[in-house]
This record gives sequence, structure tokens and C-alpha cells, in this order.
Amino acid sequence: MTDKTLPAGLHPDTLAVREAVERSQWGEHSEALYLTSSFVQSDCASAARRFANEEAGYTYSRTSNPTVTSFERRLAAMEGTECAVATATGMSAILLVALTALKAGDHVICSQSMFGSTIKLLGTEMARFGVETSFVSQTDVQAWKAAMRPNTRLLFAETPTNPLTDLCDIAALAELAHAHGALLAVDNSFASPVLQQPVRFGADLVVHSGTKLLDGQGRVMAGAVCGTVALVDKVMGTFLRSGGLNLAPFNAWVVLKGLETLGLRVKAESAAALELATWLEAHPKVARVYYPGLKSHPQHELAMRQQNGMGGTVLAFDVAGQGAQQLRANAFHVVDSTRVCSITANLGDVKTTITHPASTSHGRLTEEQRQAAGIGQGLIRISVGLEHLGDLQNDLARGLDTLP
Repeated sequence: MTDKTLPAGLHPDTLAVREAVERSQWGEHSEALYLTSSFVQSDCASAARRFANEEAGYTYSRTSNPTVTSFERRLAAMEGTECAVATATGMSAILLVALTALKAGDHVICSQSMFGSTIKLLGTEMARFGVETSFVSQTDVQAWKAAMRPNTRLLFAETPTNPLTDLCDIAALAELAHAHGALLAVDNSFASPVLQQPVRFGADLVVHSGTKLLDGQGRVMAGAVCGTVALVDKVMGTFLRSGGLNLAPFNAWVVLKGLETLGLRVKAESAAALELATWLEAHPKVARVYYPGLKSHPQHELAMRQQNGMGGTVLAFDVAGQGAQQLRANAFHVVDSTRVCSITANLGDVKTTITHPASTSHGRLTEEQRQAAGIGQGLIRISVGLEHLGDLQNDLARGLDTLP
């Protein structure tokens, strides 16, 4: 069956439900799930050409698979990039960037307040291979500039950050990176292409943990890197296929279906997050709320420009208290008192999740690293889902209202 060719210039909301590989001869409406490890070839000559990349076609699912290709094409279309390569997890996507963009003797700059596993991967694991990483303030462009060296090859940003929702000025960092011959990679997992397309501001690479908003229902692990054909497909894709970091077809199919409702979910969850953040800001047992949609956020104006006028689906707040021990106890009390929210470190789910970052997502960091990242013992992170707002407020009030 021959598909109609999609016209140029379609809105990302349309691409989110339409972009994919062509239908099979059976004319399925929902994209097919190709659960196969290999593909049968018609003859030896055809097989030789396909294995030599002289002819288009599928040979082995570690190198390519139609379901995975559909996910890659759809995400790239939504991000406004030439292509994407899918990986097994979000962290494997970051590893793919590190292993292909860096070599021994190179230098990386990234935010000191980003996801704990990213800090450990770039700052500790890559150091064993001769790659040095400097950690700077997320929001201070001058700090990034001061950290530049002649051997700096990569600036890695996460905006907003996990969990304090700090933003970076993508355009300013892109200009800085390119002036020194370096690449800028942006982890867009918290925002998704619904809120921001980093390449529009000059980023070279866009990284995703598809486990989060892209799937949206906490079902599978997935990751991706988006960018140019020359860099992402020809370089990173080649390494991915050799190294086996690829995404499984079933997981690709699940996230592919998640992309179809991404816009609706992100917009609804962002609206609810703003209302919940406003409510928390007024609560006497809350010391501070971190949410870019609030006017009190120090980067509110940047967020509105960079994130399509929305604050995102994730917020964090500090409970009131004195001393690390009491703050930890108070935070545990609020989290443990919930009956609706799920106590889990995952985010981007239609079910609201709540976690204590200092003992979970950032638990492997040293206390010095946590302090540098601003992760206190009284900090609680919430990823807002699609439950009724009143039920979420009551769920949090159960713990907040009973704090000493």
C-alpha cells in the first residue's frame, strides 16, 4: 500500500500523530510493531548490498527496525532536527553523546545542579577515560564562559534542571560554545518539544529520556539523541549500532504511541502544576517553591520566552524547618502522608509522583555535591499528573498541615 506524502510545514501537533515509516501492504492505521531480531533477504546479492549500506532495507534490529525508525522520525520532526537515533535509556543517550563527541584529553562543562546520574557519569565515570568535567552554576553564563578551555569540546545543559527547575539561556550558551569550537547539547527531558525546541536557539544536540514525558505513562525505558544527519546519524548512529545501545522495538512502539498525546498531556499538566505551585507558595509550612511558571521564579521571563509561555510539569518545594535532621524528617512526613501521589523517583507520568531528591535521585552524590546543587534535606519534588487538582492539594495538605 502506498501512503500519501505528508505536506511540508505541518505543526508539531500533527507530526506527533502522523510522522512514521510507510504502512505495510496490509494498510494498518496504527503503526506496526515489528517484533523481530532479523529480516529475511530475497537473495545473497540484496543481502550484500544492504549489509554494505549500498541499498536501503532492514537486516538486523540492532542496526535498524521499522518501529524504531518510526519513533526516531517522529521525535526528530517534533524537535525540528534532521534526524534522531533511539537508545535504550536516557542515560545511554547521554553516554552515546559522551563516547562519540569526546576523547581522552577533552574537557566538558555542565551544570552543577543537573540530574545526579548525569553528574556522576560525566564527572566520575568519564574521568576514567581521560575526560575532565567542570561543573558551574546553571544560571550564570559568565561562569560557563570562565570555565572554557582550549580543549573544551562540549557544553552539556539540562533546562529546566532536576529538581530545582533552574533554566539556562540556550541561545547564550550556544553562542559561547560555537565561538570556541565546541558543541552544545541540551537535555530536553523536562520540557519536551511541546515546551521548547533547543535547536531553534542554537543547540547542536537534543537529548531525551523517553522514559519520562515522551512515554508519559511510566511503562518503558527509552532515550534519544536528536540533531544533524552528519553528527547524529553518521557518527553517533554508527557507534550506537556497533555498541548495542539501541532501543528495543516494543519500547519504541510504546513511546511512539505516547508521542501522540504528548501535547495534550504537557499542556494540561503544566496548567495544573502552575495552580499547585501557587497554592504551595501560600502555605505556611512551605519555605520556598521552585517553579518557572511562578512570577517569583528568578528566571520566569526567560521561561516564558524559551518554553512557549508555560512553566512545565515539574515543581519542587522546601518544607519549613530548622537543621538538616528536622528538615529531612519534615520532608519524609509530607511525602509519607500522601495517599494519592506515587512515591517514586520517575517523572513525566500521568500519575502524580513525589520524591525526596536528597535520598533518591541525588542520593549517590556526596554531601558537598548536593550542597553545590542546592539539594537540601527539606526539598520535595513533584511531577504533576492528570488527577483532579483538589485531590492533589488535599493529599499534600494531609502532611503539611500536620507538621510541627
